[in-house]
Amino acid sequence: MAEPRTLPSPLDRLRLPVVAAPMFLVSNPDLVVACCKAGVVGSFPALNLRTTEDLDGWLSTIEERLEPDDAPYAVNLIVHGSNARVRDDLAILGRHRVPIVITSLGAVTEVVEAVHSWGGIVLHDVTNERHARKAAAAGVDGLILVSAGAGGHAGTISPFALMAEVRDWFDGLILLAGALSTGADVLAARAMGADLAYLGTRFIATAEAGASEGYKDMLVEAGSGDIVHTPSVSTIPANFLRASLEAAGYDLSAVPGSVDLAHLTDPTEAHAKAWRDVWSAGHGVAAITDVPPVADLVDRLEAEYDAALARLVAPVAE
Repeated sequence: MAEPRTLPSPLDRLRLPVVAAPMFLVSNPDLVVACCKAGVVGSFPALNLRTTEDLDGWLSTIEERLEPDDAPYAVNLIVHGSNARVRDDLAILGRHRVPIVITSLGAVTEVVEAVHSWGGIVLHDVTNERHARKAAAAGVDGLILVSAGAGGHAGTISPFALMAEVRDWFDGLILLAGALSTGADVLAARAMGADLAYLGTRFIATAEAGASEGYKDMLVEAGSGDIVHTPSVSTIPANFLRASLEAAGYDLSAVPGSVDLAHLTDPTEAHAKAWRDVWSAGHGVAAITDVPPVADLVDRLEAEYDAALARLVAPVAE
């Protein structure tokens, strides 16, 4: 059996090859810190904060609560030109020497160089091979392949196909996202060629996540058939819980309008309210049956990972 690839610092101190994805209005300092202390990467979107000053405060809070041996944390930065805060936010990330920056909506060489200047690494999320090649050309350290079944603004390509297309030519880090909720799923992602698994929905259903109790309960009750891929909420297709869409009165048969990136790069209170009232989730809800503390969840993921690995390496009965 081939040896797993060695992860670069600071990812080399992870207990499990897992990143808890940054989630709008859900990821908060409590969730980030709990993930890092449990041995997986915790992360949050910079735009969860209304101002750059508030971002500075969250970073200080997280850093004060983490110890040197804890897993590293990451911040998601939308680098599209329509994000008026990108330069100011990047400067704050540099001041805090954020170890991992997750970029979205365009890979920018200048951003990559800035992060590298303070010793950080850049991971960029993509939904197809064309965008993956653009990000690789910009010098990112890793690619997050957001495949079919992921929560939020997911892609529509099978993880098997997307992994095969990208790993064929990309030698950097690859993270796989899309319907991953168990330790066996994490091992499957590794078997497909990913270095890390990228889990979002599973971490919404934890005690520390900043989601409402109704949201968490709906995740526990939902199955994969309860997920709807629609542009109705943010003009960009994303996966949501059907019951929350229906409760909010969304017409799923309506013809989608033009794409408005302001929903992502400059979210107004109305945009934020839409995401508070309509709850995003991926097909990974199929494996979610409870809302444990993060520490307990990571213990479970590790046990499931080890059990799945043992099944794979066990001798085949004659």
